[in-house]
Amino acid sequence: MKRTTAGAAGALAVVLALTACGSPPGASPAVSVSPSPTATVRPTPTVDVPVAAATPPPARTTTPPVRLVAPSVGVDVSVQPVGVEPGGFMEIPADPSIGGWYRYGSDPSSQDGNVVIAAHVDSRIYSIGPFSRLRDLAGGAVIEVTDSAGTVHQYTVESVEYIRKRELPVADLFAREGSRKLVLITCGGPIDPETNLYADNVVAIATPVG
Repeated sequence: MKRTTAGAAGALAVVLALTACGSPPGASPAVSVSPSPTATVRPTPTVDVPVAAATPPPARTTTPPVRLVAPSVGVDVSVQPVGVEPGGFMEIPADPSIGGWYRYGSDPSSQDGNVVIAAHVDSRIYSIGPFSRLRDLAGGAVIEVTDSAGTVHQYTVESVEYIRKRELPVADLFAREGSRKLVLITCGGPIDPETNLYADNVVAIATPVG
C-alpha cells in the first residue's frame, strides 16, 4: 500500500534564521558622543506581546485504540500506535491484519479531531487483509473501537469512497481540530501501471454514536 503522507497532521520542523548585525567592512569606528545637557530624551516605543504562561497546562494523556471491529463486513483487527517514517509517510504495520493508529493525532477519547487508523489491503507475505472489506461498508454500519482502558467507542459509517492517492485530502483527514470522526484508510482501485501499486485509497469515515 502506498503510505499516506502525514501532511498537516504530522510534526512540523521550524527553522529559525538569526542574522547577526554589525558594522560593514571599511566603516569608520563608532565614536562616543556625550549628549547635550539640553537634549530631550524621547521614550522608547512599546509593543504589546502576548506571553505564554510560565507553567504550561499538563499535557492530556492519550488512550490509544487497541482493537477495531466492523461486524457487518467481518473486520476484526488489533491496532497499534504508529508514527511517521523518515520519508514523511505514515507508518503502517507490515501485517495487513494489524491496523496502525496515527499517534500524533486524536484518540477515541479526544474531544475533537479525527482518529486515523490505516492498514495495508494485502501483502505478498501475508496475503489479503481485513481492510480489503472496507469498500463493502454500508452507510449507517456500526464500527466499534476499543481503547487501552477497555472502553468501547461506537461509530456509524458516514461515507466510503475511492480517492486517487495524489488527490487525498490529507489535511482534512488528519485534522486534530473540529468535529470528531473515525477515519479508516487502505488501498484499492486499479493498479497504476507506472508504479505497479494501487492507484486509489479507500477511505471510510464514521461519526461517533451519542
